[in-house]
Amino acid sequence: MPLKKSNPDLILIIATLSLLSIGLIMVYSASAIWADYKFDDSFFFAKRQMLFASVGVAAMFFIMNIDYWTWRTWAKALIIVCFVLLVAVLIPGIGMERNGSRSWIGVGAFSIQPSEFMKIAMIMFLAKYLSERQKLITSFRKGLAPSLSLVFLAFGIIMLQPDLGTGTVMVGTCIVMIFISGARISHFAGLGLLGVAGFAALVLSAPYRIKRITSFLDPWQDPQNSGFQIIQSLFAIGPGGLFGLGLGQSRQKFFYLPEPQTDFIFAILSEELGFIGGSLVILLFALLLWRGIRIALGAPDLYGSFLAVGIIAMVAIQVMINIGVVTGLMPVTGITLPFLSYGGSSLTLMLMAIGILLNISRYSRY
Repeated sequence: MPLKKSNPDLILIIATLSLLSIGLIMVYSASAIWADYKFDDSFFFAKRQMLFASVGVAAMFFIMNIDYWTWRTWAKALIIVCFVLLVAVLIPGIGMERNGSRSWIGVGAFSIQPSEFMKIAMIMFLAKYLSERQKLITSFRKGLAPSLSLVFLAFGIIMLQPDLGTGTVMVGTCIVMIFISGARISHFAGLGLLGVAGFAALVLSAPYRIKRITSFLDPWQDPQNSGFQIIQSLFAIGPGGLFGLGLGQSRQKFFYLPEPQTDFIFAILSEELGFIGGSLVILLFALLLWRGIRIALGAPDLYGSFLAVGIIAMVAIQVMINIGVVTGLMPVTGITLPFLSYGGSSLTLMLMAIGILLNISRYSRY
């Protein structure tokens, strides 16, 4: 075990807090009109996001001082708890339904999303599994199949909610971790074909998903229904131009783009701050991912490397999907933009994950 600690990665801290600060400003700007109309309080979402951010930052700095291999000890227990919560959320009276998805459990005036907790628990467990069985990962039966079975069991339960976005991020993250552990490309090629077939089956099994695909290809086929969000998002990004309309000057947040403080916050940011503002956010994410990759490469053991890779892959996949959706490059799916979108579970868990990454950086040799 590494014994000597150094200072945490300062650049990673700066990048994270910069994104969080931009997010807090944009949550207020994007939600003020909607919050004033619905709750008679223009700061309703901003105040709650500030609370989530405060809890998340405190947790980040607290976890930064917990030796990361502690999570290897608790990985099995944590993933069992998360499986229990995933099942519990499906039980009427326990799970809360929003927009046709039963993904939340109410806790007082707030709610938690177990699928968000499952993402980080799965990363911890898979990092433990891969670090202990790396020599077996080239064997489909002894290495690859057991790890993928657990991942797809969790994915299957998440899809019962249903929550394709979160499930996709979790599976994508785990695939990256398994791939860099040394799994055979031939195995991935076969599984890729099965994955495409399975994804097609998931799309065809739900009419609303078919509409999302068709609206992605041509949103103007159904501009008032399935294509509405993409069209309104592009109507926000387009007028932003190079420098934007100015902070607080968005037009699309006036009830054109539904709940713009969540999945489509990047559209409002691009409208108000323009290409320059959007590029700055993307550059901050690139800086965060670069530092994460360096930490993973310099980690003193395999568990630390896999854990860091999982966290960075989770952030990267979520950013790519969210911005891809907002800019019309991908079909609409409910995925938040890390550190910027409104949402308690997502924001808090993401900051906690950065805390783990910061602790690894204290032992990383780079």
